[in-house]
Amino acid sequence: VGGEESSVEMRYEDENIWLTQKMMAVLYDVSVSAINQHLKRIFDDGELIESSVIKKYLITAADGKNYNTNHYNLQAIIAVGFKVNNDRAVQFRKWAGQIVKDYTIQGWTMDVERLKKGTLFTDEYFDRQLENIREIRLSERKFYQKVTDLYATAFDYDKDSKTTRLFFQTVQNKMHYATHRHTAAELIVERADAS
Repeated sequence: VGGEESSVEMRYEDENIWLTQKMMAVLYDVSVSAINQHLKRIFDDGELIESSVIKKYLITAADGKNYNTNHYNLQAIIAVGFKVNNDRAVQFRKWAGQIVKDYTIQGWTMDVERLKKGTLFTDEYFDRQLENIREIRLSERKFYQKVTDLYATAFDYDKDSKTTRLFFQTVQNKMHYATHRHTAAELIVERADAS
């Protein structure tokens, strides 16, 4: 984590990132006491519950001895990033703000580079993503079914008419296009295997 001149070796466990106060100080280019003060204020204000964001890990210090040291999870790391006031923290807030903007406007955000590299992903992560995709597809089917049910209740509904067939084709194509930017016919052509 961090730039080349101030990189920090993070701990990744339980689908979370963990840093000590010293590591956060390097990451945000401030003193350990500043990190400590920010964390104290975060906990005192009730922004985070201390016991839910801290985990003890055994680390070997420069003196060769092992110490049980508090590590703070990503929630705490992010909260500290919004308290620190320097160029590094401003850079972090711009990055975080872009992610929030993407999520708010698009309804999702994606780290394309990390997906390409395949780093920091567990089987649980991919299982959750597949479950999310299944839920989205199920909701699309339900929406399409509601549209067709509404149309079928119209007083002049004739299931065999050309207008009805055209309506359902149009709705289906719009659903396909909204989902994957192709009409049903385009999708068939794109996925056809001539071999």
